[in-house]
Amino acid sequence: MQFLALERDLPAEDADFAPHAKPEAARVWELYQAGIVREMYFRADRSAAVLVLECADIVEARAALASLPMVQAGLIEFEIIPLAPYPGFARLFAPKPEER
Repeated sequence: MQFLALERDLPAEDADFAPHAKPEAARVWELYQAGIVREMYFRADRSAAVLVLECADIVEARAALASLPMVQAGLIEFEIIPLAPYPGFARLFAPKPEER
């Protein structure tokens, strides 16, 4: 199952983030290599990461994000949004009962 994870900074000083930057990147890389982080982006409208995760369930998604050093340090948190396939095409192209 895929999840969209939207990062949000928690109240902290900019200097608090610096010691965690390299360990954070290393952990995200590990999660990427494990196939958990599938895509990563940076928002164009503000300073925040957007991750696409591939996990069995939301519990696994939460655990993956909780393993990030900046989350553990209380500097950031994530809103996790479960994703599902888009159903719109089926409504348009699926055979109607009278067409079956």
